[in-house]
Amino acid sequence: MTQSIPSEVLLSSRHRIINRASSVTGIHPRELTRFLKFAIVGAIGMLVDLAVLTFCREVLGFPLALAVGLGFTVAVISNFTWNRLWTFPESRERPLATQLGQFAFINLIGLGLNELIVLGLHPLFSKALVDPPAYLAAKVIAIGVVLFWNYGANRIWTYRGIQ
Repeated sequence: MTQSIPSEVLLSSRHRIINRASSVTGIHPRELTRFLKFAIVGAIGMLVDLAVLTFCREVLGFPLALAVGLGFTVAVISNFTWNRLWTFPESRERPLATQLGQFAFINLIGLGLNELIVLGLHPLFSKALVDPPAYLAAKVIAIGVVLFWNYGANRIWTYRGIQ
């Protein structure tokens, strides 16, 4: 029989970790928590992105640039939804269309960065790996880079003023 850990203990441990990270980085605990939530949503988005990319490329035979764009777009819709509901719930008080437009605009720039990185790294990785691992490795690097652009730009514009 397994013994469950009380939720208060888990919550307390999480707060200690966040507070320690905050003291090391100088980032307010609330903002650090938001970034971690944004990153978790992004990790889910990455799975969505990679699944759509792989399906479009391997099953439907789409060109790499189109498959990358479609995967990215579906992931952006998923990420917007979860960020609005969980990461920045206060943002639900703002008009949906305006916020979606801002999020989409920032992510279009992110898509451009994403495409440049994937299409730039894919030929290099193809020298050592076959597809799909070659383009998926390039895609994972692109996602990691674009995460910081998306969070920073959305925090400044889409989610401006949210404490």
